[in-house]
Amino acid sequence: MIKRLDNVKLNITDSESKLLEVARKNLKGEVKYFKILKKSLDARDKNNLKWVYSVACSSDCESDEVQKFEKIKNPPKVIIIGSGPAGLFCALRLIEHGIRPIIVERGESVENRVKTTQKFFDGGALDVNSNIQFGEGGAGTFSDGKLNTQTHDGLNRDVLKIFHRFGAPQEILYLNKPHIGSDNLYSILSSVRKHVIENGGEYLFNTLFCGFIEKDGKIKSVLLKNVKTGEQTEMSAECVVAALGHSSRDTFGMLNASKIAMEPRDFAIGVRIEHLAESIGFAQYGKNFRLLPTADYKLVSHAHERTVFTFCMCPGGVVIPAASEEGGVVVNGMSLYARKGINSNSALMVQMKKSDFGEGLFDGMNFQREIERKAFLCGGKNYKAPVQTYGDFAKDKVSSSFGDVKPTYAAGTAFAPLGEILPKIAVDALKVAIQDMDGKLRGFASPSALLTGVETRFSSPVKILRNENGESVSLKGFYPCGEGSGYSGGITSSAADGLGVAEKIFNNIKNH
Repeated sequence: MIKRLDNVKLNITDSESKLLEVARKNLKGEVKYFKILKKSLDARDKNNLKWVYSVACSSDCESDEVQKFEKIKNPPKVIIIGSGPAGLFCALRLIEHGIRPIIVERGESVENRVKTTQKFFDGGALDVNSNIQFGEGGAGTFSDGKLNTQTHDGLNRDVLKIFHRFGAPQEILYLNKPHIGSDNLYSILSSVRKHVIENGGEYLFNTLFCGFIEKDGKIKSVLLKNVKTGEQTEMSAECVVAALGHSSRDTFGMLNASKIAMEPRDFAIGVRIEHLAESIGFAQYGKNFRLLPTADYKLVSHAHERTVFTFCMCPGGVVIPAASEEGGVVVNGMSLYARKGINSNSALMVQMKKSDFGEGLFDGMNFQREIERKAFLCGGKNYKAPVQTYGDFAKDKVSSSFGDVKPTYAAGTAFAPLGEILPKIAVDALKVAIQDMDGKLRGFASPSALLTGVETRFSSPVKILRNENGESVSLKGFYPCGEGSGYSGGITSSAADGLGVAEKIFNNIKNH
């Protein structure tokens, strides 16, 4: 019989082998089954930091239950548009049900995509189809690979197990704030691709979804274009999953022109804020911070009428160029598994409302684009990012030098007035919130903290409406999915939505 032990505390210098000793004492004998269920840090007393565990143990030989899936005898042809977390996890679950999907991706395979993005970082031309937003793995490929989520979807646990199955560290199954790291994500994506292909699936890279043909209100085929050669093809399909990602603005336009029901959404915009990683570590954990993993944080401020919050915090990470359209600057954050960089950064986001940009379907998207173009112009029209120290930002002064924090943005930076790029409501909110957050994390409002603009791709500005069967309300057999369709935010929730859509497809086929 498996026994669960909660609130098991170890000193931060203790070996986890002590957990087995605790299990032996509790079972009063040999431990034949042992598993860490949860691990978190208790940092309330900085002079007495503790790791807190929940573990499962048994004196009998136990095995974890393996999930079984019913197979479809006559599987339909399913095309998945997009190979981000939503698309890939949808494909993996469809394969479990005996369905062999075709994955259509406008960008490149991860191996080629890494090379293409590096050329852009080094001053080369932007590839509008293969970049930080588009390509195998989606925008999450170049991130911290954070797997914590605000949702309580029952499929979130499945997401963690699948990531581990394809190469993620086992600790993601029990850490309170699990992360993979971009370097691990590259190999995981390759493993997923190998599995999909070995099980009859197919990938079409450098292929843009540019239209569809319907018959009697049901999807019949999709129109595809090779972005390298311009060659166009038509491919029949019984089901199409639209896992587009939040930056597929041209595809959103095509779907709207094709009468697919959509609605505008509120979203957030902001900047990246960078601090020295050791400053964050000391503020969070005190003098013993070097004995612990690189410190993270999560902050929210309600000091202004607009909520301001941190998002996608990258301990020991870098700020990266994330543009996907020519003439616009967009930033994001990335860190490797080790999180050993000098700086730590986070998105610092201000909640925007439709009243800020209009009620039209694409008013929000155009609002994002306008801010990105201002950033491009202020950066020098060469994809350098506009930057400002917090001390100068608070004084409405263009910076002329850096303090202790030097920029990590790979494509270069230019001193510029962020207050002239972002809307006034966002600027005012950021000024108030940074000071407020300093009360929660000392040093957050350091004058040398560096703000890099602009972060505008927090979420999709539109939502593709779907019904209880998971299908578009406008087109049978067309399944909106993931972040780009307005149903998730971040890697875990997007992957979970992909699993959920796959189950909807399976059930719809089974019941008809």
